[in-house]
Amino acid sequence: MVAAVQAFLYDRAQTLGDEIVVEVYPPSARLPACEVPQPFLPRSGEPAMGRVSVGVRCGESGRQVRYLQAEVGVIGSYPVLATDLDAGTTLRAEHLDTRRGNLAELPRRTLLEAERLVGQLTTRPLRAGEALQEHQVRERPLVERNQRVTVEARGQAFRVSREGQALEPGVLGDEVRVRFGSREIITARVSGEATLSVDF
Repeated sequence: MVAAVQAFLYDRAQTLGDEIVVEVYPPSARLPACEVPQPFLPRSGEPAMGRVSVGVRCGESGRQVRYLQAEVGVIGSYPVLATDLDAGTTLRAEHLDTRRGNLAELPRRTLLEAERLVGQLTTRPLRAGEALQEHQVRERPLVERNQRVTVEARGQAFRVSREGQALEPGVLGDEVRVRFGSREIITARVSGEATLSVDF
């Protein structure tokens, strides 16, 4: 059973880093042997990294379930800041450096891919050497409040564009209200830099 859990966790974690270290803590109670062990993660969405709980279905029908604790270390590379940054800075590739270590020891919501960080806005002042977490960055708005924007109305056989004023900021895919003249207001989807679209 322990070997099956080890192999299962190794398989689940190997895409996360270059080197995987799995330690499974055997059950303390004296239990009968687990026939045909089928390991599974009770929380399916969680990465198999750090301290994890693993369920094991035993027997041909898998009706008997046991739980084991394990520690999964994942050695790999992750981005850190190469320099101090102020809040509201747009992250560029030169702001980032690469560090190697146990990814399981980083805070839960650390961003591990540099390409996900480039173009994001920092939400607070950050120090060189920091690994970045989800709450420390946000998407850069493509449309700002009160900005002059182009709205494209698109249908199967036509495309018409008008200029209006955005009434709120928005990132790619956001629904934003746009004013034309003094009275007409519509909702359009952000599709690019200072560009919105309405599909018919």
